[in-house]
Amino acid sequence: MMPNLKETKEFLDNKFAGFKPEVAVIVGSGLGGIAGALAKPVTIPYAEIPNFPKSTVAGHAGEMVFGELAGKRVLVLSGRFHLYEGRSLEEVVFPVHVVDALGVKVLLVTNAAGGINPVFNPGDLMLIEDHINHLGVNPLIEFRENGEVKFLDMTQAYSSRLREKLDAAAEKAQLTLRRGVYLATTGPSYETPAEVKTFAWWGADAVGMSTVPEVILARYHNIEVAGISCITNLAAGISSKKLSHDEVLEVGKASQAKLAKLLGEFLSLL
Repeated sequence: MMPNLKETKEFLDNKFAGFKPEVAVIVGSGLGGIAGALAKPVTIPYAEIPNFPKSTVAGHAGEMVFGELAGKRVLVLSGRFHLYEGRSLEEVVFPVHVVDALGVKVLLVTNAAGGINPVFNPGDLMLIEDHINHLGVNPLIEFRENGEVKFLDMTQAYSSRLREKLDAAAEKAQLTLRRGVYLATTGPSYETPAEVKTFAWWGADAVGMSTVPEVILARYHNIEVAGISCITNLAAGISSKKLSHDEVLEVGKASQAKLAKLLGEFLSLL
């Protein structure tokens, strides 16, 4: 275990003595309110956690919340880190190392994304079936064990078992759940209409600026992963509307209750 990771784990073990999370949730822009669905919540700001990066982006609360939902012990990471903040890749994925060190075996990643698929509308939830890494980086390049390169199979990046559970949860909650492929870019500029046309040709249904490095490292740690994108806007060129982070946050916040309902039903089926 890396020295700073060991220190972080020891701090959290002492802070939340006896609480062993079963499921972790990383929430995206404007979606942090789902932590409010937890019973018996215990919150700790990232700023208090040794070696943990600090959130700098609007819509990311920057806190870790432990609690219970649908009979499961849940850890919510309310706020993530992005390459566009000037972060190193090591900082972006450090929370996943922490999740693994705490013994979590199921990770749900959520994000705000622009809809490329023409049938999508702002406010839709999309079950991530697969992703396209257009970031130009991979966390396994920097993270090695004993100096050895790690070649990792990504055929099941997003667990088919968990996808089936989410489909069943959506049906139980009477929610429409879209399905599709998520493509990640670095940002912070939004995509051009020409880029969006290219991404559609590649097979992408939604585009965002996060998630992929976390998923790669989670699979390295043999953590089972599921993903949900909240379609907060239509990607450039799909509509004539100008893109803005304010719209992303507004639609994300409006979708929090729907996402929390889906999460509760999902956890009850695990």
